[in-house]
Amino acid sequence: MQSQAQNKAQNFLNFEAMDEKVDWSVLPTELWPQIGKSLENQIDVLRFRSVSESCRSSIPPSHPNSPSFPMLIPHPFNHSIDTYLNQATIYRIEPSDGRRPHFNLEPLAPSYSSKGWLIKVEESKNLPLRLLSPISDRKISHPHGTSKIWNLLDYRVIEICKSYTIQNTLSFSAVVSKVVFFPNSPWTGVEDCVACCIFLEGKLGLMKHGDDKWTLVDDRNFYYDDVIVFKGQFYVTDRWGTISWVDTSSLKLIQFSPPLCGFGSKKHLVESCESLYVVDSYYESEPRRRNYVGPPFRDAIVECFKVYKLDEEWGTWVDVKNLKDRAFILGKSCSFSVSAKELNGYQENCIYFTGIFDVHMYNLEDRSIRTIDFDPCIKKSIYVGSPIFAENLRT
Repeated sequence: MQSQAQNKAQNFLNFEAMDEKVDWSVLPTELWPQIGKSLENQIDVLRFRSVSESCRSSIPPSHPNSPSFPMLIPHPFNHSIDTYLNQATIYRIEPSDGRRPHFNLEPLAPSYSSKGWLIKVEESKNLPLRLLSPISDRKISHPHGTSKIWNLLDYRVIEICKSYTIQNTLSFSAVVSKVVFFPNSPWTGVEDCVACCIFLEGKLGLMKHGDDKWTLVDDRNFYYDDVIVFKGQFYVTDRWGTISWVDTSSLKLIQFSPPLCGFGSKKHLVESCESLYVVDSYYESEPRRRNYVGPPFRDAIVECFKVYKLDEEWGTWVDVKNLKDRAFILGKSCSFSVSAKELNGYQENCIYFTGIFDVHMYNLEDRSIRTIDFDPCIKKSIYVGSPIFAENLRT
């Protein structure tokens, strides 16, 4: 149940989203810090602090020891290689007034619409924020050869999720296929954070802040496919579709679901509308073996997907034939779902994913696969040129 402060915060954001004029100065002074501290993502804290001087002085921008990226972490196998954890955030960008054309969004906007856009913002200390495609992670650049500054405070910005990647000084030595990091809010101290990853060979690793090496969580199962943060816990799935959650205190796995027994080659975990789904990928040919040096699914061509929803109450799997108005995105570094009717370019009941070179869309209804030039709601022409930078996402 939400506290009074959380309810106040939600009302505050709802009124702000509707562009209503509200005299917040009538609120008791002691409520301001409670409202601000109940906000769970950086963009909401920024909006709150930008309302007035009273709001800004009531809370700091973040915890004094909050996580900062890129974050230096130990390499999984070779401690002599400098290795960093990078963070990016996926946002839905909407016009602050749906009646106005998006002149300031050019060239991101393919045409006038009151719908929103998905964008991925890569964060780095002392460097401008970079814009990426949320599906392929390709850099978004201005086509006219000059850098462009895009002020995100001119729009309504809703955080969808965060994604993480591991980078090291030897680009050919990638050893991790997926990494997640939790908890991570403006009020989290870095000492409380934990990273969980899937190594390329299918092993599951975990690292708490301050550890000098990664720890294998399960040294008997080398067939883990995906990891996700769901309801404040790390959840993993293996190649048979068995979902477990990670007890970070004991470093043990607790089985959460029966085996799915799907016959696909790779399982993806997706959270949608507070439920957990598995997307099972079927390939035209068998992907490379897991001990191959490099991503095992790099050259595999997707033939189809099957989607299953976990019924948590009964502990059973439900075969999903229709996603309704939802679209699933299987990105390079994270998977998530969106409401297609709220976004430009995205189609409902579809799965978006990356192939060998391009972005593709799988239609769950007719089981067709269509190639997307660059991104469903971003012009392909902006892939080359000088970068577009986002500003005012930091307080």
